[in-house]
Amino acid sequence: MTDTLILVDEDENTIGYEEKEQCHLVPTKLHRAFSIFIFNSEGQMFIHKRASLKKTWPGYWTNACCSHPRKGETFETATVRRLREELGFETTVTHLFFFRYEAKFDEEYGENEIDHVFLGIYDGKISPDRNEIEEWKFIGIEDLLHDIAVSETYTPWFREALPGVLARLRDFLEAVPVPRKE
Repeated sequence: MTDTLILVDEDENTIGYEEKEQCHLVPTKLHRAFSIFIFNSEGQMFIHKRASLKKTWPGYWTNACCSHPRKGETFETATVRRLREELGFETTVTHLFFFRYEAKFDEEYGENEIDHVFLGIYDGKISPDRNEIEEWKFIGIEDLLHDIAVSETYTPWFREALPGVLARLRDFLEAVPVPRKE
């Protein structure tokens, strides 16, 4: 299935639609995206290593789930869809903030996105799509920050979004009740 993504201008107004592959070819086209961060009730973050067959950033560690809303799709629908497709579960996610970033992977592929960041809590079973995810784990924030400081193998969007997530985490946890374990 071909994903038709939403092209946007600098103010995030919809200006058209384009096939996913075309959006990521250099020179990249600015489009709408989202990143989901998942924590467990112990305060550990779920991260995963991107599958080695991915066209961009294969083998890099990143947040729980990243994708794009498709043409005609809301963030609510898109986030539920991708969590189910990539990780095999559903949980409520809350929109935290958005940011603009560009990153060049190689001479052919890159990113140019307005990325909306969502946060959720989940303690249940994870059934990742092996075409997307090679390894996964929950990690404490101190260990994660130490590893990011010494390793280049984290995606650029994860590195950019993480400070904003951590800055808002306490308020999020105080506002959202922790779900019971399944």
